[in-house]
Amino acid sequence: LRNRRLARAVSDAGFGEFLRQLEYKTAWYGSTLWAADRWYPSSKTCGDCAAINTGLTLSDRVWTCQCGSIHQRDHNAARNLLAAMHAAT
Repeated sequence: LRNRRLARAVSDAGFGEFLRQLEYKTAWYGSTLWAADRWYPSSKTCGDCAAINTGLTLSDRVWTCQCGSIHQRDHNAARNLLAAMHAAT
């Protein structure tokens, strides 16, 4: 998929189908599906003081917050998404 527009359309359609199937399955089994907003800063938000690190780039895998907490990007994002899900319910 060298054409960027075509690649984006194909990937969006694939994700849309995946989300549709998840919604179907959760309704079938009586579960609930929670999805964060696309622009929710889960990896940029400090899990301890809730400060947002706007200078964080995708290549930064570990970062230190101004409060002194050291965060591994993916682990921090998972903790923040879990906390947001619990806050929404």
